[in-house]
Amino acid sequence: MQSHSYNVDVRWKEDRKGELCSPELNLNTNNCIEVATPPEFPKGMPGIWSPEHLFTAAISSCLMTTFLAIAENSKLSFTNFSCKSTGILDTIDGKYLMTEVILEPLVTINEEKDMEKAERILHKSEAACLISNSVKSKITMHPKVILN
Repeated sequence: MQSHSYNVDVRWKEDRKGELCSPELNLNTNNCIEVATPPEFPKGMPGIWSPEHLFTAAISSCLMTTFLAIAENSKLSFTNFSCKSTGILDTIDGKYLMTEVILEPLVTINEEKDMEKAERILHKSEAACLISNSVKSKITMHPKVILN
């Protein structure tokens, strides 16, 4: 596979807030995301996406897209995928680090015979997720598969 690039531009707006855009995503509409320092930090702003949220979201959404690809290739029949995720920010040796991301994917299937297959695909998806494989944070997954 050849290498790919993904372009993102950030622009300061005011206080501790900016706007995150990509020229690849803003073709027809303004798909920019407002970003800010989280409220746990001085002058942080509640209710706005933070780098910490985006970091956690990148890992969680990568798990989903990887699962969707592997499930399709494996012909897994499922009716729902969702994933709660929690990113843990901690201080190590005087530096702030996202030390862990906890993923709680939930897959809903229609037939009990697909239970083990769905669990296998979830674990395979976690191992293959390119974003998880690109970070040094610990990734912990607590998968759950349920019948519809």
